[in-house]
Amino acid sequence: MNPRQVITGVYSAASTPIDAAGNPDLALFTAHCRRLLDEGCHGVALLGTTGEANSFSQEERRTILESALAAGISPDQLMPGTGLAAIPDTVALTRHALSCGVTRVVMLPPFYYKGVSDEGLFAAYSQIIEKIADNRLKIILYHIPQVSGIALSVPLVARLAAAFPDTVVGIKDSFGDIANMQALLAELPDFSVLAGADPLLLPLLKFGGAGCITATSNLVADSLRTVFDSFDDPAKAADVDAAQDRINAYRSLSNSYVQIPTIKGMVALKNGDDAWFRTRAPLVSLNATERADLTTKYAALN
Repeated sequence: MNPRQVITGVYSAASTPIDAAGNPDLALFTAHCRRLLDEGCHGVALLGTTGEANSFSQEERRTILESALAAGISPDQLMPGTGLAAIPDTVALTRHALSCGVTRVVMLPPFYYKGVSDEGLFAAYSQIIEKIADNRLKIILYHIPQVSGIALSVPLVARLAAAFPDTVVGIKDSFGDIANMQALLAELPDFSVLAGADPLLLPLLKFGGAGCITATSNLVADSLRTVFDSFDDPAKAADVDAAQDRINAYRSLSNSYVQIPTIKGMVALKNGDDAWFRTRAPLVSLNATERADLTTKYAALN
């Protein structure tokens, strides 16, 4: 890691529990955030892909963030997703976070129109930053083209970082290509490159990466923290390898079925609370057969 990187550490791409009426379960969510921090996460990257953010309204998203703050979680420990398809909506949601004292956000590009140019994406991010006009803001770009359909190229990221060096400070790379992360670090050694795929945390740290924002942290934050804290300590190499093996095993199990419902199912099993099995449409909860299979396999991991 480079000491000049602005954002470093293990951040959880936190799941969002749903109550029986189909609404965000705020009490269960805030308890989950506290547990993630207690288990070793430096912070909570709420309302991302794993958090089903784009299935919630802006008002729901504001309420979810406010609930975490009302529960006593520090604004510095929260990193909400604020990127939406329309620039004014991204501006509004980001301004709300700033009004709550939350200065770090993860920002998707406008994602509805596909095949847009780097020039168009640069214009979109530039307009968002200029309209917000708040020098407290720190943006982690969000590169997940397999879901968003929009790739953030290395030249685009470098251009944004050069144009807004105090604001565009990092990227969550969820594409799963370590070579792309290496290219980002080669171009921008002080940039906070954060792995979005748990198995890549250890190799990324060895290349000078800043940490991770991952789904499996909902389950094994302690192991991710072991890797982060000790990856460069030869005396702890065996502990780090064991922790990474555990992370990989949980990640593999989470991919047994559709990942987000499966992650929530694993959180349900970990906490003994079936409420976690619920998802919001269009995602569908695991069926009885899938749940039974997951329960057996989860028990074997433990």
